[in-house]
Amino acid sequence: MLEGKIRESISKSNAKALRNDGYLIANIYGKGLDNVHCAFKINDFIRTLKSKTTLVFPVKVDGKSFDVVIQEYQKDPVFGTILHVDLMVAQKGVEAKYKIPVKTKGVALGLKNKGVLLVSKKRIRVKAKPENLPNAYELDVSALDVGHSILVRDLPQTEGVKIIDNDSVAVVGVIKAK
Repeated sequence: MLEGKIRESISKSNAKALRNDGYLIANIYGKGLDNVHCAFKINDFIRTLKSKTTLVFPVKVDGKSFDVVIQEYQKDPVFGTILHVDLMVAQKGVEAKYKIPVKTKGVALGLKNKGVLLVSKKRIRVKAKPENLPNAYELDVSALDVGHSILVRDLPQTEGVKIIDNDSVAVVGVIKAK
């Protein structure tokens, strides 16, 4: 389980000092809960993210345990390091908005016909209870030719999960290379 510590001060200088010590600044929030300003060791956080198998994962801050989902994160534009992360508490039985990652599998047919695979939406916005959440939307792109795409309405429907994104938005497509 990922363990963090409470931030005593939420000032800019405190955040900078924590980042210099190898910490990642984070906020944990949820419906009806007080915000928790905390920090995690950045290497432990990345290791936890790479090893997790579900969208929801546990963290422990100040002796309290939370089941959380990553809602938003900020990266340094030059170095690509993670600067800040927002974690939302996934409360059992409470419906909330989440972002589900999109994963592609297979090699698109259009790549052999001088096309380029373009993933337009890396995450799909849904509204659901945490126990109904899919871990990811896996899309088979092997049948896509140049000019073809998979739209939001073509995604597999899951019981208890409502997709918020517009139906006519392309998720993955193959475009002609210039």
